[in-house]
Amino acid sequence: MNSLSSRTPGLVPGFCFIYNALMPTPREINAFTRTVHAYYQKHARDLPWRHTTDPYKILVSEIMLQQTQVERVRIKYAEFLHAFPTVATLAKAPLADVLRTWQGMGYNRRAKMLHETAKAIVRDHAGRFPKDMKTLITLPGIGPSTAGGILAYAHNMPVVFIETNIRRVYMYHFFHDKRGVSDKEILPLVEITCDKEHTREWYSALMDYGTHLAQTIENPNKRSKHYSVQKKFKGSEREVRGAILRSLAEKNHTRLYLMTQLPFTPERVEKALATLTKESLITQKGNSYTLGS
Repeated sequence: MNSLSSRTPGLVPGFCFIYNALMPTPREINAFTRTVHAYYQKHARDLPWRHTTDPYKILVSEIMLQQTQVERVRIKYAEFLHAFPTVATLAKAPLADVLRTWQGMGYNRRAKMLHETAKAIVRDHAGRFPKDMKTLITLPGIGPSTAGGILAYAHNMPVVFIETNIRRVYMYHFFHDKRGVSDKEILPLVEITCDKEHTREWYSALMDYGTHLAQTIENPNKRSKHYSVQKKFKGSEREVRGAILRSLAEKNHTRLYLMTQLPFTPERVEKALATLTKESLITQKGNSYTLGS
């Protein structure tokens, strides 16, 4: 399935480094890359976004995979691309249609940012995705991690970036006993270990190996300076917002209907309505609310 497998001699069980101030030796780097390659050779996931180099489809997958499990994304990814097969069709679509298609993913601001990015690419870049990190991160909702994913997976460019699974791999192997590790300390290791010829496969391998570590060991990312715990959905403001958006995805409703029919206090519904309106995810027309802006 991947070009890395032919260069992988075998897994090194339980291999990890104890962190020190020195960069790893060539022998240590080789042992590390062999471990990652070997896991990918045996356990590479067959994911739909790995069968394309279209930067638009890569962008959709990268945005969806933020804070959402792979299996849910696998389903919604196909649905979303069926509704909006190109960046141009997404750019022309009403936001309300985009939000309706996004339902079930949560974090609906991602859908709005994705929509705004599509419009910016069509408007400012003639429908073509920029091929450099500096320009990509100027687009709505795109940070270094998403931009790096687009460049690596769509163009096989040897960029250096970090996301949760990648951080987990390097924390486990190179910072075994260290706490408060910043991404600035990890980035040089990502750079020197990157497979510059097969970057696309290398980052896929890191992602799959990082997912494996998440399922089998205590999370080393807890020792990262950037670690934060995701708040529970139940009882959160996200739950109220999601309920309002689901209701408006079916039809427009009055303020009174939303405040009396949803299973939350009127105060919480009112607060969520104000926030959603401010973010242009919904629009108030008189005493009625509609999805989109």
